[in-house]
Amino acid sequence: MTDLSATELSNKKLAAGLLGIFLGSFGIHKFVLGKNNPGIIMLVVTLAGGVVTCGIAAIVMQVIGIIEGVIYLTKTPEEFRDIYLDGDKDWF
Repeated sequence: MTDLSATELSNKKLAAGLLGIFLGSFGIHKFVLGKNNPGIIMLVVTLAGGVVTCGIAAIVMQVIGIIEGVIYLTKTPEEFRDIYLDGDKDWF
């Protein structure tokens, strides 16, 4: 279990949610949560896949980021901690 205070948990949840919505295609919200492998996957798909597909891969990654950001923001702090910080859930 993480030992974050209520304020730190709320700040992390808000940061991950907003980063997912606004910069989701780069996977920055994943790095904030400590999920480095999914963050690297999103970053590589956006940069390399975006070049190959003329930006379509970046758009897909942005949609995923928006969905995840909204999910993060709609969870209660306890659910967010249990699922995304303490749990092994990397996607959605």
